[in-house]
Amino acid sequence: MSEAWRRPTWERAVTELLQDIVDALSLGSIYALVALGIALIFGIMRLINFAHGELIMIAGYTMLLLNGAPWPLVILAAIAAGVIAALLMERVAFRPIRGASPATLMITSFAVSFLLQNVAILVFTSRTRAVDVSISISESTDILGLRVAWIDMVTSAVSILLLVALALFLKRHPAGRQMRAAAEHFTMARLLGIRANRVIALAFGISGALAAVAALLLIAKSGTVSPTIGQPLLLVGVVATVVGGMGSLPGAVLGGYLLGALTVTLQTTLPTELTPYRDAFLFSVVIAILVLKPGGILGRGEDLRV
Repeated sequence: MSEAWRRPTWERAVTELLQDIVDALSLGSIYALVALGIALIFGIMRLINFAHGELIMIAGYTMLLLNGAPWPLVILAAIAAGVIAALLMERVAFRPIRGASPATLMITSFAVSFLLQNVAILVFTSRTRAVDVSISISESTDILGLRVAWIDMVTSAVSILLLVALALFLKRHPAGRQMRAAAEHFTMARLLGIRANRVIALAFGISGALAAVAALLLIAKSGTVSPTIGQPLLLVGVVATVVGGMGSLPGAVLGGYLLGALTVTLQTTLPTELTPYRDAFLFSVVIAILVLKPGGILGRGEDLRV
């Protein structure tokens, strides 16, 4: 019998609860990063960018191309790839139709998503590819009798730091205040001298960086990349944004962590025969939340609230 099962029942229960909390924080952190990138663009352009998942994919394939390279280089290259791809996406696809209807913007984002996915399939094929991940970050350590993977701790710490840094940037930095002004009233902000192109490009650049960090953390945990790697995260990010409250950055973060906690809770509490239907139960809870709070938990906002 293993040592874990020699422990008292209450001690095992506490250990399992702590493990679930660690898993929920790690998964929720990735969801929050994705939701934040989506909410940032929506706050300024009223656009849900359905090509956001492809920014994650591009960062992932950058990691694949640099297999075996030092990790600092891989991290910098992946983030640079995400930022450049987001800036090109804004300049080529969205800037020419900025004044179009929301439906046109949404269809354009779908078109960009399908285009990038098919380019990836042509170049890398549709197979899932293995990415060389540092052995040390995949190992676990013992904390108060709980085995915790380093990647889970890194994921939670990096995500929280980025979330705090972005909040401070939007509140205190002149460029951040300009982004909030543009989100509140785009036309008035332009009349007051704020350069719209620069503000929107900055929002896309930050969104691309957040997508790249999410890709780094996700692939460091899974060790694989595919042309559709960003699609599940995109779906969860959009749902988290809606659940938290459209236009609210804290709402997007809250929605991401809530979905992460619900996912882990359902995975560990559902009977074995119902585990394959975990996502059905998850979205049932989401529907119930939106029935009770149609505007999201923190309510819909007309500005980029932080």
